[in-house]
Amino acid sequence: MNLTAVKEVNEVMERHIEDSLAIIPPICNNYTSHCSDSSNNISLVDVGTGAGLPGLVLAIACPGWKVTLLESMNKRCVYLEHAVSLTGLSNVEVVRGRAENLGQNVSFREQFDVAVARAVAEMRVLAEYSLPLVRVGGLFVAAKGHDPKEEVRNAERAVQLMGASLLQLCSVESQSPYGQRTAIVCLKDRPTPKKYPRDPGTPAKMPL
Repeated sequence: MNLTAVKEVNEVMERHIEDSLAIIPPICNNYTSHCSDSSNNISLVDVGTGAGLPGLVLAIACPGWKVTLLESMNKRCVYLEHAVSLTGLSNVEVVRGRAENLGQNVSFREQFDVAVARAVAEMRVLAEYSLPLVRVGGLFVAAKGHDPKEEVRNAERAVQLMGASLLQLCSVESQSPYGQRTAIVCLKDRPTPKKYPRDPGTPAKMPL
């Protein structure tokens, strides 16, 4: 279905599956340190999940987690529904929609323990997409490249405006050309102001 540029099975396992699995330790370690005694029953939203990376992989690896795959493109949602059906997963929900709309929807706003995002947008934009969906006391974890420090610096204001603070940059093993990637972990300290997220398309056009 042409969902990723990577076609070879071995490369998919290394570049996508292992890369997705690599963010589990940063999620669990930070969740048990800052949010709850246990990370066994997390409700997690994968913002802009695409081909289900990392959300579908996390749902298989962590069956106690309740995972919502958020995706705006219908073709990808059809694929995700098919994949969920084939794997028999009962802990996954596929939601078609834009993060900007769901962030203003009371059924989704500040309802998740953890939001994750991988290869979606730069950190300033991701913060506005993801943090409105996270409950106060929850985490936002962004999977980024081997050296995201400048991107993180540029995003500090956006993260704070969303009611969060930067917790940790965790190096994770990866089969990327650099041999590592970074999980950027943010803690939601307080409610996101009502005006965020802004209208669809605005966060990407005018990053905070």
